[in-house]
Amino acid sequence: MLAELKGLNEECGIFGVWGHEKAAQLTYYGLHSLQHRGQEGTGIVVSDGHALQGLKGEGLVTEVFKQDKLDELKGHAAIGHVRYATAGGGGYENVQPLLFNSQEGGLALAHNGNLVNANALKHQLERQGSIFQTSSDTEVLAHLIKRSGYISFKERVKNALSMLKGAYAFLVMTETELMIALDPNGLRPLSIGMIGDAYCVASETCAFDVVGAEFIRDVQPGELITLSDEGIQSEPFTFSTQKAICTMEYIYFSRPDSNIHGINIHTARKNLGKRLAMEAQIEADVVTGVPDSSISAAIGFAEASGIPYELGLIKNRYVGRTFIQPSQSLREQGVKMKLSPVRGVVEGKRVIMVDDSIVRGTTSRRIVSMLKDAGAKEVHVCISSPPIKNPCYYGIDTSTHEELIASAHSVEQIRDIIGADSLTFLSVEGTLAGIGRKEEGETCGQCMACFTGKYPTEIYPDTLLPHEKELVR
Repeated sequence: MLAELKGLNEECGIFGVWGHEKAAQLTYYGLHSLQHRGQEGTGIVVSDGHALQGLKGEGLVTEVFKQDKLDELKGHAAIGHVRYATAGGGGYENVQPLLFNSQEGGLALAHNGNLVNANALKHQLERQGSIFQTSSDTEVLAHLIKRSGYISFKERVKNALSMLKGAYAFLVMTETELMIALDPNGLRPLSIGMIGDAYCVASETCAFDVVGAEFIRDVQPGELITLSDEGIQSEPFTFSTQKAICTMEYIYFSRPDSNIHGINIHTARKNLGKRLAMEAQIEADVVTGVPDSSISAAIGFAEASGIPYELGLIKNRYVGRTFIQPSQSLREQGVKMKLSPVRGVVEGKRVIMVDDSIVRGTTSRRIVSMLKDAGAKEVHVCISSPPIKNPCYYGIDTSTHEELIASAHSVEQIRDIIGADSLTFLSVEGTLAGIGRKEEGETCGQCMACFTGKYPTEIYPDTLLPHEKELVR
């Protein structure tokens, strides 16, 4: 479903290049392909081997980077970032990459994820004399690197990373090297590619297709990769790893043409739809999906059920960014601005509306109402994921139980609230089977915390509201 309408937003996307004379231009196109992961701010920092230079701003990639400004970013290496503000809030100062200068040289950071111990580390660092220039948790890493007692820059980075808890995919660039780090659980996707002799790194593989790069491999949990004029080097910064890739990457966040750990997102979503059809067993006349992320699941549902798929909802692609603002009134009005029912498809029909998730329930209620106003005889809502009952502390914009309708209501109560004739959620088992990851263990190497409440890392008390502290123990 539309992220800006329902308040389920991933924090950001990152892209980097090493060894290409048009590094800034490649990064621009890479970030454009990752725009779905963040629309509030974007930035690029380049290195020419002697100095770091950056440009950033609030807004979309095409709004911030005009051709004349992009041409000024000269260098063979670059890192870039698109941001949706969760941790730290919005504001120009929090737009990444963050760029720091010292007598030892420059340092640029780009981060996808959220550090659950950021507040504890900030308090500790401030007591030791650090002064933070932003409210972003990303800045914590810069202070930890600078305060590390190791002589080697790589050892400083490794030591700093070992102190972080939570979800993080980091790009760390100096004038002479680019480091790539993924948290010990691999909660966020991150991949390496090549274009000619140059290396690329991206949050999603769809960015490689856009810039003409060849996918090489996924970055592994707890891995630190260094790119420099000497080539590529890889080593673990920790041996305490347990893979737990975010399941919502497969269900909702990633683009359908991306692959995560060898699994195509479109194929995974189709399989989730097929599993959902097997579990729902509903008689109806037509299946439709909520654009865009639910289309694949709806197609899979139709194939498995034998009920024809039709385009019952149309997305208006020419509405401005006004409705990205996550306020309740704008979110509700935004449904009507963004989606329209196709009366000729749904009128007089029993309609199965397939969607990827329900967060607050507001958008689902509006869409059900629109379909019935357009003449649908019945509207059966089928969700290609389990109920989201628990907050995410790893970079997704659901940080309290109060935001989640399934946290306090049964499936039947939610059905009544949204006005559907029936409501079916995919089971946890069906979700794991549909995605099809082959890792051993009951979660198949996926994080299922928003469904099950079992978090792969410790959740620090200062990330919780007082009444929530008992809920995650």
